[in-house]
Amino acid sequence: MNYYIVIPSHNEEKLISLTLQSLIEQTVLPSKVVVVNDNSTDKTAEIVQAFAKENPFITLVNKTSEAIHLPGSKVIQAFQKGFETLDDNYDLIVKIDADLIFPNNYFETIIKHFKSDDSIGMVGGFCYIEKNGEWILENLTDKDHIRGALKAYRKETFKQIGGLKPQMGWDTVDELLCKFYNWKVVTDASLKVKHLKPTGANYNKTARYKQGEAFYTLGYGFLITAIASAKLAMMKKKPLLFFDYIKGFWKAKSAKTPLLVTKDQAKFIRNYRLKKMKEKLF
Repeated sequence: MNYYIVIPSHNEEKLISLTLQSLIEQTVLPSKVVVVNDNSTDKTAEIVQAFAKENPFITLVNKTSEAIHLPGSKVIQAFQKGFETLDDNYDLIVKIDADLIFPNNYFETIIKHFKSDDSIGMVGGFCYIEKNGEWILENLTDKDHIRGALKAYRKETFKQIGGLKPQMGWDTVDELLCKFYNWKVVTDASLKVKHLKPTGANYNKTARYKQGEAFYTLGYGFLITAIASAKLAMMKKKPLLFFDYIKGFWKAKSAKTPLLVTKDQAKFIRNYRLKKMKEKLF
């Protein structure tokens, strides 16, 4: 199975060489790696070009966009720009962040999972962050969710879910649509990836309401949004975020913000979410 990787990057001169080094040391190499340099003002592009000189499967694509860092839209627009430069001769398409260090058997193991079962649509490992000299699990989500930093999709799955949506919630709706179309999502706890910048480190104040807006656009409805908001605020150890999320939900609802999913998909998602919540309670 051959796999293509797209890496959106903005001002990653300190870390991107570590990510690229971990990719060229994989036991099964990627067929293509596209790094999208999104408006960087540092040496990101030069570093990538140096790697590309030595490794012909790496290419650099430059993109200009607004400097403001809003979660979701900016990164997926950059991903899309890179994806459009690729041909169709891949089995797996992978989106990763530019601040990760992969174990050298990462993609060999990912491929084994995909080969083991034709109904597997997505596979991923887990992100670990450094705290007091130790690498600990970055515990922001359930163990059956693949983090947005390291998504690997089967080609057929990626096409069926309509690619990645350029707004916050993209890395949840992809998995929910996988389930809607009966694809399996697999996480592998043995794959420990070093995440060098904790999630959300760059988000600005306007991003606070985006999470509630994302819950609305996923078709969650108020009850599921309230439960999901409380859980996320507690996981982030910032209980007051709950009110920002709820406010974001009502803002999106009153503005009649378009959903990321169809009515049928939204209904499926609500039923699926409620079922999962009940399983955890009983």
